[in-house]
Amino acid sequence: MDTSIHGINLHWEERGDGTPWLLLHGYGGSNQDWQHLFDVDELARGRRLVMPDARGHGKSTDPEKAFSFRQCARDVRALLDHLEIERVRAVGVSLGAKTLLHVATQWPELVEAMVLVSPAPYLPEDVRAVTGTPHDDLSFTPPHLATIAARTLIVYGDRDPYYPVEMAVQLYRAIPRSQLWVLPNGEHTPVFGEWRADFERTARAFLG
Repeated sequence: MDTSIHGINLHWEERGDGTPWLLLHGYGGSNQDWQHLFDVDELARGRRLVMPDARGHGKSTDPEKAFSFRQCARDVRALLDHLEIERVRAVGVSLGAKTLLHVATQWPELVEAMVLVSPAPYLPEDVRAVTGTPHDDLSFTPPHLATIAARTLIVYGDRDPYYPVEMAVQLYRAIPRSQLWVLPNGEHTPVFGEWRADFERTARAFLG
């Protein structure tokens, strides 16, 4: 399905009926990535899965090249308003996790619970230099993160080459209702591959 949001054509897929779950993929991916983490058809039983493609990803457009994590959060909010969804449980991977940090701080009432895979409160300078992301697009301070009302599970690899595990601890200490799961020898987005079954089971139990 597609709709016009903030000057782009936003594509999303929807499965099932019940408690809304928002699934946000990682950078360079699309909503098709979820089949590598979940049995999507089974997950949709009793749940309403909403799986958008971020702007400039998959089948979503970004003609003005206006990508930012903050803008992705605004797109998500507009999509949920379009679908008349007032509250969600969510899973975000990397790009999706950073987007959820914006959503959960700007609209705390919107997110009931969320699982964040490889999030970051800010971008290290070497990563920022490569992506060209402005400083004000991703710069979460502890007081800012403390406004998050959602139950939050932070999932990190202890060998993440982009975001050191100390960032996960910063997030864990700042977000009030958070839990931290560090995967040994895990790199960036470590839930793919050997950790998939453990992640699927843990994420489903955490979100309920």
